[in-house]
Amino acid sequence: QCNLLGWWENDLGSKMHVTSVDGNGNFSGVYHTAVSSTQKPIEPSPLVGSQHLDKDGQCTFGFVVNWKFSDSTAVFVGQCFDQDSGQDVLQTSWLLREKVDSLPNDWKATR
Repeated sequence: QCNLLGWWENDLGSKMHVTSVDGNGNFSGVYHTAVSSTQKPIEPSPLVGSQHLDKDGQCTFGFVVNWKFSDSTAVFVGQCFDQDSGQDVLQTSWLLREKVDSLPNDWKATR
């Protein structure tokens, strides 16, 4: 069974710490990003999410990060893969929504 609880690190050096997972698959924690396009100092930011509890242990999940150092929010979706080596791997995709000053600039708000 894939367990999201604990520390995870991606290829760019960003780290996620899932501090709690309840019996329904809801979880929370903190995201420490290693990359940012803002000039402000990077701060750890809270995350909340939910995972689908599959019997085979290779669950899908999603979470939202409310960035504390910029006017943006990110959503991540992914799946946990239980490897033969015993190490779990998370594969994710993400969208980032940045605040823009007007509706005509909406086109450049989402990456």
